[in-house]
Amino acid sequence: MSDVILDAAEAARPIEALLEAELAAALEAAPPFVKGFAALSEFKARAGQMLLVPGDDGALHTVLFGLGAAADPMAFRALAARLPAGSYRLARAPEGLDRAQATLAFALGSYRFDRYKSRDGARARLVADGVDAAEVRQVAHACALARDMINTPANDMGPRQIETIAREIAEQHGAACTVIEGEGLLEANYPAIHAVGRAAAPERAPRMIEIQWGEAGRPLVAVVGKGVVFDTGGLDIKPSAGMRLMKKDMGGAAHALALGRMIMAANLPVRLAVLVPVVENAISGDAMRPGDVLASRKGLTIEVGNTDAEGRLILADALTRAAELEPALTIDLATLTGAARVALGPHLPPYYTEDEALAAAIEKHAKLASDPLWRMPLWKPYAEALDSDIADLKNDPDAWAQAGSVTAALFLQRFAPPGPWVHLDIFAWNGRNQPGRPAGGEAQAIRGLYGMIRERFA
Repeated sequence: MSDVILDAAEAARPIEALLEAELAAALEAAPPFVKGFAALSEFKARAGQMLLVPGDDGALHTVLFGLGAAADPMAFRALAARLPAGSYRLARAPEGLDRAQATLAFALGSYRFDRYKSRDGARARLVADGVDAAEVRQVAHACALARDMINTPANDMGPRQIETIAREIAEQHGAACTVIEGEGLLEANYPAIHAVGRAAAPERAPRMIEIQWGEAGRPLVAVVGKGVVFDTGGLDIKPSAGMRLMKKDMGGAAHALALGRMIMAANLPVRLAVLVPVVENAISGDAMRPGDVLASRKGLTIEVGNTDAEGRLILADALTRAAELEPALTIDLATLTGAARVALGPHLPPYYTEDEALAAAIEKHAKLASDPLWRMPLWKPYAEALDSDIADLKNDPDAWAQAGSVTAALFLQRFAPPGPWVHLDIFAWNGRNQPGRPAGGEAQAIRGLYGMIRERFA
């Protein structure tokens, strides 16, 4: 994305952000024209209300922006999408408004996916007064990267393209990047990743991508992301409606790379391992079949009850690899289940952890970053639904358990490293256009996770 956060600008137009309770006093102190124009326009400083106030020459002079009853910095996402192109400065804001979060919200709200459109690139830009502009830009760029990857169709975002992005991120930050591809996955003991991805065309062969960064002796953070570049469902093929958005099934990989980029750009005092298994769940004569029994890196055998429950299979191998690195914290992100959407809808991703301190930290920073999550239980009685008659476990739970997101998390827990681990079942998508939140790919949870990691390893 182009930089919409500026260090400085000449003739930046002022934005006055007002609570409803502040409006009367603010207008009393304003020039008579502004007071009269606000009254004529019925500006009440309601949440999201915007008024463009002209000057004597008829050109835009001041922007009044309503915050309603509370100073929510994320309101600035909508403002960015509605302002005319030009430079702006937050000249007035309520006491207690987090200006850094408001500036970041402005950057997030400026996002456009215009790769396939001919468009005017002009847009509104904000001067970052009193804010660490560099960090705001790094976080915004990482979120834009995730959204761009998710929005890009599978013909242009296959395994090789994700590998290229990972290598570019690693090179930019002085990290090492290793990739194991195709038949090499069997030699390197990633059998489940190979089984899921082997039906794809040779140029879209499965691969395991690993980025390693940071100084020896520091605690290791492992970030694992599901990278299914397109999910047909395999031989248990999805109906067309269910397949329509499956370009976004690599959203976990996009989020893992974006979070890793944030950590490296901030030079946090950790070692980092970003582990991204990348496959296309395609259909061919070599596709895995319902009833197959797969090996896994951990040594557990997995009966394939449904080829459309493939994400947990590739994550099983990646989480086992994470365990070998002995991390101090493990995070996995995946567009894993439709059941999560049934439970909580598209805007509120569930997360799973048994570590109470980690859960408290996640909740704290999710709230600070206005990056909502909801904790769900790793309900042990449902684990029996994963029992297989012929293997150590199966990838599709018995129907009696019903709680598909919970049982998916319980499956992953069998492979997760010991110690602090959290699984996030994200949607990574906005289903409708809203100001500052266009329909399409969305970055979920990673801003809050970044804040949590920053504080935890300070």
